[in-house]
Formats: sequence, C-alpha cells, structure tokens
Amino acid sequence: MEAWKQVLMQSIVRPADLEKYLGVDAMSIEDVVKEFPMRITPMWMKLIKEKGAPFWRQVVPIPEELTDEANDDPLHEDVDSPTPHLVHRYPDRVLFMVTNQCPIYCRFCTRKRLVGKSGFLKKGEIDRAIDYIREHTEIRDVILSGGDPLLLPDHLLERILKLLREIPHIELIRIGTRVPGSLPERITPELCEMLRKYHPLFMNLHFNHPDELIPEVHKACGMLADAGVPLGSQTVILDGVNDDSETMKRLMHVLLKARIRPYYLYQADTTRGANHFRTPVECGMNIIQSIQGHTSGMAVPHFVIDAPDGGGKIPLLPDGYLVQIDNQKATLKNYEDKTFSYPQPQPQASPVIAHSQNGHAANEHPIEQNPVMTDPYKEQTNGYRPVSSST
Repeated sequence: MEAWKQVLMQSIVRPADLEKYLGVDAMSIEDVVKEFPMRITPMWMKLIKEKGAPFWRQVVPIPEELTDEANDDPLHEDVDSPTPHLVHRYPDRVLFMVTNQCPIYCRFCTRKRLVGKSGFLKKGEIDRAIDYIREHTEIRDVILSGGDPLLLPDHLLERILKLLREIPHIELIRIGTRVPGSLPERITPELCEMLRKYHPLFMNLHFNHPDELIPEVHKACGMLADAGVPLGSQTVILDGVNDDSETMKRLMHVLLKARIRPYYLYQADTTRGANHFRTPVECGMNIIQSIQGHTSGMAVPHFVIDAPDGGGKIPLLPDGYLVQIDNQKATLKNYEDKTFSYPQPQPQASPVIAHSQNGHAANEHPIEQNPVMTDPYKEQTNGYRPVSSST
C-alpha cells in the first residue's frame, strides 16, 4: 500500500476516537456523523490546539449541524446536472465530480449532502459524463472536483485526464483539491510526473488560514509548481476562522510565498448544516477594502458570492471606489481615501478641409498612377549631363 494511503487510514473517523484525543462528547455528535461524515487526517489532528480554534471549527462536528433547516443544494447543482456527476451551468465549462471522498470533511462544505457517503458512483457514469463533454463542443474548460480528485489512485485519475485530453475542443483542465493542505504525503514524484503529461492543467487549492501552510505543505505545493502546474487558492470566509483583515492578509502573503496565487474569496454558502459559519456580506467587502492597495495586487483575491438557486459567481467590490461618473469624468477614491478625477475621452471634431478649384484639398497634390521617376539634374540641364573630370 502506498504511504499516503496508510496515512489516510490513520485519520479520525469515529466520534469515540475524537473523544479520546480531543475530549469531545462522542454521544453528542453520533447522529451528526451519521448524517455528515467526519474525517480528520493526522496532520490536521496535530494542528488542532484548542477547542473552538480555527482548525477545530473547520473539521470537528457539532450538534447544531442537525438543527439547521437550510437547503441541501443551495447552488442548484443537481438542477444544472444534465448527466450524473456533471454540472453544466456556464456556457463553456463544466464541473465534473469524479469522487465524493475527501482527505478531511470540512464542516462548511457546500456538498455535505454528497461527500463521504456510499453509493456515489455507479458503473458507467464517468464514461457517460465524458460522452456528454465530447458531444458538446461549446465546452472548452473542465473542472475536476468532488470530493477531492487527488484521492483517486494515479491510474484512475490518469484515465480521466487522458480521455479528456483526447477531446479536441477541451482546452483547459482544472483540478479542485484540498489534498496538498491536508494530506501532503499524497503529492508524490509519480503523481507529479503523470500530471505533467496533461498540460495545460491548473489546480485550485483550498486554504482558509495561514497556519495551514506548514513546511510539509510548502514542499507539496512546490512539487506541483515544479511540475508546471499553476496553483490558485480558493478561500471561504468563515466565522471564527478567518473573518478578520489581518488573518486574511497574512494568509494571502503566505500563499504567494508558497507559489500559490490567491484566486477566489468566497462568501460561505447557505448550505444545510453549515449556516453557523456564515458572516455578513459586509465582512468580505471590508476585508477586500483593508488589503486592496495596502499589499501586492497579486495578493488580492476576487470576492464573490455563489448566488443561491444556481445564479453563479457574482463578484463584489467595496462601495466608494467610484464616487461619481458622467460623460466628462469619473471621480475615484483610492485606498488612502483620497479623491482623483479621470477625464473621459471626448469626441474629436472632424477637421475642415479646404478644396482648391481642381478638386484637391489645399496643399494636397494628386498622386500619379505609376509615376515615372525623373532625374532632377537632367531636367535642369535640358538633357545634358556633364562628364566628370575624373572619368
């Protein structure tokens, strides 16, 4: 058995084990774990320092998850699914859920209705999804998701990548994963060598707190980057985890040091069992405003809400940057609260051209068709050219 699989098998999945190591009342979460499975890798167990801390909140179940009456599928992924495990919401790209297994089960997960449960994949469903992609030539971008695609064995993941790369209209393949930050042992030289064959291939990693990027995680991300895989990060604003400007700015800086480009900053979804993580929308806007201009532009992610009922990602910017706009100028306010004006381009009046009696514009000479090149010296001397004394 591969080393990373052995590490994964050591994860905490039973409430009794959580009680043993963290002192959680096992009986209080038995029903929660039956409904929404739990898995905490050894790495994350070491990172949990105290009850209620950021790492604890992300992975330790609480009874309140069962009292939440929100929607199981707030983004209407099932509605936008033309064939099992495929979501086709945007015109030129699809989300392809190739597994429902994850190294850790995030308590705020949008797909709590699916992850970690048996009976997810049935025979032939992967091939039917690929057939749909093959038949729809408008699709140019495929995002592999789940669950976590990197929990697939190398040969199964490669089979999917190979089939997709054989489709002429597929330009990009992306993989959404939390493996590098929760099971870094999975990032092996063999995996990286295999991924290298299927470029252009991108990865969207998931990090929510700067302390997640320990040396082992840096190493795993470096191996992926060295294999030519561009890395982006997706972060969810979570109450009690990262809902303050300083934590978020520190996270963005640490990501860049690990060769990961901050990509999306998400407002938490209205998912059943996860509403206790949600923060006011203004929190995200304040975070963006506090880091915009105060740090590198590369460290500023796009703040988005994935709109309920399948509305898709909607970007948000803090109020106040654009103070006023008309056909003369745009009045702007920068990160220091200073005001500036940007002039609008104005229509240029057409130049008035005076014409002479011969119909040509003044100071304009008619262009001869096939003009004959003349010798100015010959013209001045009526055809006579003196012989040089040197000849």
